[in-house]
Amino acid sequence: MFRKMRRFKQEISKEECIEILKTEKRGVLSVIGDNDYPYAVPINFYYNDEDGKIYLHGAKEGHKIDSIKSCNKVCFTVWNNGFQKENDWAYYVTSVIIFGKAEFINDPDIVYREIKKLGLKYAPTEEEIEEEIKMHIHRVQILAINIEHMTGKLVHEK
Repeated sequence: MFRKMRRFKQEISKEECIEILKTEKRGVLSVIGDNDYPYAVPINFYYNDEDGKIYLHGAKEGHKIDSIKSCNKVCFTVWNNGFQKENDWAYYVTSVIIFGKAEFINDPDIVYREIKKLGLKYAPTEEEIEEEIKMHIHRVQILAINIEHMTGKLVHEK
């Protein structure tokens, strides 16, 4: 159903893909938007080792939400800052591309649990996370991406 990676010699392992998902802070969520145009939005996320899903948050309404309600197939892309080898001006960058289906998480207990885990990736203290949750949880929509296909690639940007 999904294409094999054309540049297979540059492919990285599933474990390396997951490490990128765990460490990087931002990705781009792509959906089928209005009038079947692609809509891609940069977004914070976290990868949950326990269930193998990616969790995102946002408002309960808007272009992203409307698009997912219309078609829950998504693409999610993450990449790292890369590295340079000595005497080489070009970077080696690793990216991960995921195809999957987004689902709305509406169970209050799961919403709280996942928003807290997401917050722990970004906020400096647990107290700050709790304060933000108290103030904003009523207007937050949690989404989970069920990964159907994932590839990663190391590219020399030369």
